Amino acid sequence: MSAADLIDVTEDRLARVQALVDPDSFTELGSQARHRVTAFDMQRKRPAGDGVVTGTARIHGRPVGLFAQDPTALGGSLGEMHATKIARILDYAARARTPVVGLLDSGGARIQEGVAALDGYGEIFRRNVALSGRVPQISVVLGPCAGGAVYSPALTDIVIMQRDRAHMFVTGPRVVKAVTFEDVSLADLGGAEVHASASGVAHLVADDAGSALEMTRRVLGYLPSSCWELPPPYAPGDALPMPAIPTDHRVPYDVREVIGGVVDAGSFLELQAAFAANVVVGFARMEGQAVGVVANQPLVLAGCLDINASEKAARFVRLCDAFGLPLVTLVDVPGFLPGTGQEAAGIIRKGAKLLYAFAEAKVPRVTVVLRKAFGGAYIVMNSKSLGADAAFSWPGAELAVMGAEGAVDVIYRRELEADPSRRQEVVDRYRAEAMAPHIPAQRLSIDEVIAPDETRQIVAATLRSLTGALRPGFRHDNLPQ
Repeated sequence: MSAADLIDVTEDRLARVQALVDPDSFTELGSQARHRVTAFDMQRKRPAGDGVVTGTARIHGRPVGLFAQDPTALGGSLGEMHATKIARILDYAARARTPVVGLLDSGGARIQEGVAALDGYGEIFRRNVALSGRVPQISVVLGPCAGGAVYSPALTDIVIMQRDRAHMFVTGPRVVKAVTFEDVSLADLGGAEVHASASGVAHLVADDAGSALEMTRRVLGYLPSSCWELPPPYAPGDALPMPAIPTDHRVPYDVREVIGGVVDAGSFLELQAAFAANVVVGFARMEGQAVGVVANQPLVLAGCLDINASEKAARFVRLCDAFGLPLVTLVDVPGFLPGTGQEAAGIIRKGAKLLYAFAEAKVPRVTVVLRKAFGGAYIVMNSKSLGADAAFSWPGAELAVMGAEGAVDVIYRRELEADPSRRQEVVDRYRAEAMAPHIPAQRLSIDEVIAPDETRQIVAATLRSLTGALRPGFRHDNLPQ
């Protein structure tokens, strides 16, 4: 029976743990812990373990700390002892410098324990923050998470949700109805699809618990045990053939096909695919080494950066920098999304998060401009001026303050008012004098103009030459965006 089959037939928390970790590697800690509450006749309900399994194990041969909440014991609710067990595993991970995986399935704070339960959450949150950027933290949501239970996942690096069964919300449907008179289902309020596409909380969504655990193992394969180590190497692979993309800059294409032509075949794991889809982020490998990929997606909003895309990419860049993954940035961006809605909602402040993330990153960074890079978005997308180690462009790529059509309306406004028939002439002139690829190359805004089918080879060679820049150590936390 496979791991996925095992999970399909039982929701036992030990079976979940055994399906996640390497065979015979799990050592349980605190199995006999019990709460000490007597109010509300709670002395009659004292299950061993207090609703959570905690311990140590190995995944891919590397040690991890983990906890798995048990919905069959007091609803997986969190009380003082339950929280203490989780806190001790987090302390263990801090000392041992190992990743932490939490399998979450909880009704929230144990009401009968009052403020002690709330303090328990505080103890966990404080440790999540202390571990941020130091060891990878992965939350696997396999059931309901309500109230305080949702904030710990939000503080961790990767959130994986099980489709249909997993829900996350601060206040449940009954409270929503009582306060706002709104009838809403569990799925519509905090289901996996909501958090994958609208809120951006979920990085990955799995069809069942077994698939969620397999995703967890795969994610850990890209990350080091801690910031003081390098990501584990894998056998190198070849890239897929580089696709031909439209030369007309207004014609969309799927940038994920270009990613496939750059990284090792089958190695790209996209994160938050349904959220802010105008930017693509994910883990991959080049010559067996883990990298992070950030790319504009011309299929959505023409690849413009907006608030959600900026925050999504910024946190991913910080995650990769925190754990030593070099960054490969593929640029095809016409600018920031214009409009009163974006301006009022803070595109200046939130777009600056992506700028800040790239500018502070210490890992090797390589940028390739595929077709265009205009205005502030050119700068923000890991430009040389922000400290990219190397920047390349494809032939015909345009780098400028804005597109030719908009630029001539500013520069040649009076001439065009007098003679509109000259429009194509001045557009061609602007492209030749301000947007040709040799201009940024002459000014070292890019290092070289390269052929598309050379991209894989040149990016890989560049990263190989920057191996000495990979210096493990604590850089910064992975602050939620």
